[in-house]
Amino acid sequence: MNNKPQPVSLVIMGKEYRIACDLEEQDALIHSAHQLDVQMRKMRDSGKIAGPDRIAVMAALNLAHELQLVKNQNVQLNRSLNECLAKLSAKIENVLENP
Repeated sequence: MNNKPQPVSLVIMGKEYRIACDLEEQDALIHSAHQLDVQMRKMRDSGKIAGPDRIAVMAALNLAHELQLVKNQNVQLNRSLNECLAKLSAKIENVLENP
C-alpha cells in the first residue's frame, strides 16, 4: 500500500492549487477547498471586499472564527456529558449499594 502523499488539484476562485495529501484525507481536503471557494466567491460578489488577498484573509478569519465557536461548543458539550455521566454513575452505584 502506498502511503506517500499524492498531489490533489484544487480550484479556488479560478486558480488551481496542487496540494500533496494522504489518500485518506483527500475527500476532506477537496470539501474544505470547496467551502473556501464558496465563501471567497460570496465575499467577492458582495462587492464589500476588494482584492483576492483581502478576500482570502477575511475568509480565513471567518473560518477560524467558526472553528473557535465549534471548539467552544465542544468543550461545553463535553462538560455537560461528563456531568450527566457522573450523575448516572452515582445513581447506578446507589442502586447497587442499596438493593
